[in-house]
Amino acid sequence: MLKEKVLIIGNLGYIGPVLTDFLRLHRSDMQIVGYDTGFFEGCLVNHLFENRFKADVQIYGDVRSFDPSLLDGVSSVVYLAAISNDPMGNVFEAQTLAINKDCAVDIARLSKEAGVESFVFASSCSTYGFGGDDAKSEGDSVNPLTAYAKSKVGAELELSRIATEKFRVSCLRFATACGASPRLRLDLVLNDFVACALLNSRITILSDGSPLRPLIDVKDMSQAIFWAMGRSVESGGPDLVVNVGCNEWNFSVLEIAHCVKQSFPNIEIEINENAEPDKRSYKVDFSLYKALAGDSYPRGTLADSICDLSSCIDSSELDLSDFRKSHLMRLNTLRQLQEQKSLDSDLYWNRPA
Repeated sequence: MLKEKVLIIGNLGYIGPVLTDFLRLHRSDMQIVGYDTGFFEGCLVNHLFENRFKADVQIYGDVRSFDPSLLDGVSSVVYLAAISNDPMGNVFEAQTLAINKDCAVDIARLSKEAGVESFVFASSCSTYGFGGDDAKSEGDSVNPLTAYAKSKVGAELELSRIATEKFRVSCLRFATACGASPRLRLDLVLNDFVACALLNSRITILSDGSPLRPLIDVKDMSQAIFWAMGRSVESGGPDLVVNVGCNEWNFSVLEIAHCVKQSFPNIEIEINENAEPDKRSYKVDFSLYKALAGDSYPRGTLADSICDLSSCIDSSELDLSDFRKSHLMRLNTLRQLQEQKSLDSDLYWNRPA
């Protein structure tokens, strides 16, 4: 009997390894196929982690030249591929639109034609932009301020037009990601603060600390993706857009810093009082996700995530004394690959002649 097959597009990034491990624990009867261009494949904090988090089948390729035959026999597609934050999106704006939006929509159309049943798209609460003090729900207007956020809004709109009862589309507007991963990112607010506390005994806040940020641990993101893969049409309709996180994890940036300080009491917190106002500030209502997802709603604590991050950084084989210059800041990785002439200006691999 053939195993159910899931295709994870963008599986060699921050979320993919944790999602792969989660699926293995909960669905041993599932074949996991990974598809990735490999930009961040080398961003492992410890190579002892590598084998455990590998897909059953790994395919290397660019979503901008995707082979439709890879969808044969696939029941669910998870689209994680992205130029995945604002700094990268600001530098690579055209590539952000192409990879985050255009290719996601094209592959969704191909998936529908191939008989795929479920398409899960990793969207973002950053679509709300400057949201004010009121918690934003799915019915509120979006206000994307960056190329990254605009690409997610555009993808959501196009994907909703493709969905049918036989082709469920789930756009998961994730809160700001955090937590431990074999391919750790330290360009995320909580992860940055834990690294600062652990390595430098000081948290340096680059803003005035007032912007609001909801958080979600990468393990809870994996739980949400698993739920979305298997949800019925009755649970959210054919084309679901839903905020994914938990109401208890809405914080200001300064509050996040103080949460980290509770685990590292001797650290100092520095605020850049001269910083330009950060307009990316939003509080988010996750009530719809709680109602739909039930047991998949996050139940961990921020202290748990801080502890996991600390252990992950402690176990690293890397020299992280100046981590903001390391390849764990994803923009640094792309720039290094370009400096090495491995990537061209459009983020295509330079292949040997």
